[in-house]
Amino acid sequence: MSKKIFVTDTILRDAHQSLLATRMRTEDMLPICDKLDKVGYWSLEVWGGATFDACVRFLKEDPWERLRQLRAALPNTRLQMLLRGQNLLGYRHYSDDVVKAFVAKAAVNGIDVFRIFDAMNDVRNLRVAIEAVKAAGKHAQGTIAYTTSPVHTTEAFVAQAKQMEAMGCDSVAIKDMAGLLTPYATGELVKALKAQISLPIFIHSHDTAGLAAMCQLKAIENGAEHIDTAISSFAWGTSHPGTESMVAALKGSEYDTGLDLSLLQEIGMYFYAVRKKYHQFESEFTAVDTRVQVNQVPGGMISNLANQLKEQGALNRMSEVLAEIPRVREDLGYPPLVTPTSQIVGTQAFFNVLAGERYKTITNEVKLYLQGGYGKAPGVVNEQLRRQAIGNEELIDVRPADLLKPEMVKLRAEIGALAKSEEDVLTFAMFPDIGRKFLEERAAGTLSPEVLLPIPEAGGVTKASGEGVPTEFVIDVHGESYRVDITGVGVKAEGKRHFYLSIDGMPEEVVFEPLNEFVGGSASKRKQASEPGHVSTAMPGNIVDVLVAVGDVVKAGQSVLITEAMKMETEVQASIAGKVVTIHVIKGDRVNPGEILIEIEA
Repeated sequence: MSKKIFVTDTILRDAHQSLLATRMRTEDMLPICDKLDKVGYWSLEVWGGATFDACVRFLKEDPWERLRQLRAALPNTRLQMLLRGQNLLGYRHYSDDVVKAFVAKAAVNGIDVFRIFDAMNDVRNLRVAIEAVKAAGKHAQGTIAYTTSPVHTTEAFVAQAKQMEAMGCDSVAIKDMAGLLTPYATGELVKALKAQISLPIFIHSHDTAGLAAMCQLKAIENGAEHIDTAISSFAWGTSHPGTESMVAALKGSEYDTGLDLSLLQEIGMYFYAVRKKYHQFESEFTAVDTRVQVNQVPGGMISNLANQLKEQGALNRMSEVLAEIPRVREDLGYPPLVTPTSQIVGTQAFFNVLAGERYKTITNEVKLYLQGGYGKAPGVVNEQLRRQAIGNEELIDVRPADLLKPEMVKLRAEIGALAKSEEDVLTFAMFPDIGRKFLEERAAGTLSPEVLLPIPEAGGVTKASGEGVPTEFVIDVHGESYRVDITGVGVKAEGKRHFYLSIDGMPEEVVFEPLNEFVGGSASKRKQASEPGHVSTAMPGNIVDVLVAVGDVVKAGQSVLITEAMKMETEVQASIAGKVVTIHVIKGDRVNPGEILIEIEA
């Protein structure tokens, strides 16, 4: 008896999140939508995960408008999103009224299928989102964040699936975000799930270890009905098995997908050309790497972590960070490495490596995690670390969102007239600082996305985009405007990059050296810390808040600044007791390690 297998393609979301740091723009999605809509996919994953953040932070696109445009361009295909349970698309738990409002608006704007997961696999954090999806009349997919550890067993995953079925989920997904599944473990898990629940099973596995296609085949043979794939030009490595390859593998069997291989190949060639456009975001850490079976770092995290480390000038320390991640994970009770816990663990591991001392600096998110602010840890946490992080503060043993008051009224008031719709309020809710900045720039008409570098030619020379047309900037300096045209990029040699510029019509060659003391294109003028009362940070980042004023008397160890790096916040403490005599930074400043940020007089 034939048993058709249904396909979800991740090309418009997870594929480019895993390989290109989530940088694909809507303008490169829309032209191919007509063909994508004719394939006959069960669904297309188009939204959620890091796409919302990337749209607002880097691409300067309205993510809600992207969703509306894709909905209009794909009228015959279910649209799917990844939702982080009570975290939605951000990095903290939101109040229940925000969760309900977000799901309702996502449904109205075009989402049909909500894949809902919790980074801790704490089903308490899924309940409100599932209820909201069902209230909207959409498909609620409960998700197992697959991982391996002494506490993650087949029996534990089956128990979680049964709880999600009882909550009203329409299907269950096995989300193997790091590529940890092996073929026989997959077969065992799917067989156990099919024996205990009556819902369709989806298998979502990244190919980081080179095993995902075999895992999908074993899943299918043991009863899974759905697989997630990516068009081949954005497949494999830290992405997913190639759609064309899986369609070809199943063709003519009892599991035939029925999809048109020729049409898929046309789509693959389109995205082959598109991928070149984003070459600057390609990471050397997105190919097959069996180390994932040890460090468990998911594909999207590797791509983004490598990109962020590169910006920090610390890419050479990636191996040390990957080795430290499993140790931090064990200390935290073996959380699955999926957003936001992947960022929490990964950033703490980086801090440990950079400082040369484990937990010399503990991020605010790790402190909140150890307190129970993200839910119940799967295993036992390191009690010594917990005491170091939170001292005698009370532990949270209820569903974290039970402690949150409704937020929507307050959010509407805070963002005010900048919000032209409820969707704008929700954008601000997800990311208050960058959301406000986005809405302000939109109102002023100054939205400006990242510049895409010209596509390299053979031999490493890049050519100007648009048939030699230069990229033009108008720069204002002290009231005077200068037009700068970038007309080409030369070969990178000896760590230097040659840019050929035309400034007000006068050609110039400019050589840029690797980022060291240069931040945002200008040299930092802050002096290096040399006295006990000089407050500095060990991590490049941005100032989120200044907690003291000149004249304040502080204690040694008191928090005086909050910095942000790699989307995680850290408190910077006073090294001595005394009086604050000088503050060299304000909120929003970019800072480097070792710079004097605050001066304290004993």
